[in-house]
Amino acid sequence: MKSGVLSKLAFWKSSKITGDVGVFISDSSLWVCKAQKGTSANTITQIPVVKNNWNQAFEQLKVQFGHVRMQLVLSYAHYQLLQADKPNVDSTEIAQALIWAIKDMVSEPVGNIHLDYFESSIIPNAKLSVVVSSRELLMQLASACKANSLTVAGISIEELVLRHMLPNDSMAHMLVAHLPQKELLLMVVKAGEVLMQRRVRGFNQLSTATYDELQQGLADNLSLEIQRSMDYFESQLRQAPVTSITIAADGDSSALANLVGANFNQKVHAQTHDGMSGLFAQLALQELTRGDA
Repeated sequence: MKSGVLSKLAFWKSSKITGDVGVFISDSSLWVCKAQKGTSANTITQIPVVKNNWNQAFEQLKVQFGHVRMQLVLSYAHYQLLQADKPNVDSTEIAQALIWAIKDMVSEPVGNIHLDYFESSIIPNAKLSVVVSSRELLMQLASACKANSLTVAGISIEELVLRHMLPNDSMAHMLVAHLPQKELLLMVVKAGEVLMQRRVRGFNQLSTATYDELQQGLADNLSLEIQRSMDYFESQLRQAPVTSITIAADGDSSALANLVGANFNQKVHAQTHDGMSGLFAQLALQELTRGDA
């Protein structure tokens, strides 16, 4: 399963590449990760996107980093991830058939839908995970990058880069991820594949919660959502229980992991990072070094 889900739009090449960067495209910023030469450290840079002026933002990226090769990761604000029945058509016709299968589940008009899909080799079912984004948005990104001689190696999504944070083994592992002011993401990964994912409302303030707020119900509410996801994974997908739970969030995630861990037999730990947006940019850069782009 390739992580460059939307890489079909990366149709240009730059003649002089000066390095590699990972770029997380959030609501209003480009978060850029570049490796520091001679060290294992990375630098994270935030470039504002003013009034959806993508050309201006990528021009600033070029000024700071040169004619780089990029792996882009879209924030959830820029796509939807849906489950759909696999169409009974030739493989070359699946994408076109999916447009009509999901058209009533998305806000984009049919003519502005760009989609790609992936499926599990572990869970035998007739479902596909369908990534839907705005064709207009993607073409704006493509145009801005091309105008600034920036090379796009691939375009991916949150779920597919986050899976690399978990062990790539034969056991199932759960990740709880949260960006400030956004919905909570719960997903299960096994052998490098996303087997289950769901978004949950009601946790927008998780990153700013005090220890008392975590202790007085928020951690227990999160534990309940984790348990619901685990129950679905075991009963509906008929899989063995997850063996670990990782929490990636801004705020006091270590305290949150300790509080949540008291409710489960599985090991619960917090992912160390310097901010979730920067973490996504770092994971995007890792896609290039992994060769998954």
